[in-house]
Amino acid sequence: MRRQIPLEEGDYYLSAEGYKVFTEKYHLKRGYCCESGCRHCPYGYNKKTNRQE
Repeated sequence: MRRQIPLEEGDYYLSAEGYKVFTEKYHLKRGYCCESGCRHCPYGYNKKTNRQE
């Protein structure tokens, strides 16, 4: 079961459209890749090839 990570300052910012965009800091704190093609993915996941590179 995956645990919920409490959000802290610097974990995300709001896009021009008003969406939360998680930062690399948050992804590293979470500890795994969700394979959603996140903008700041530190794990190298490529949504087009469906692989971590």
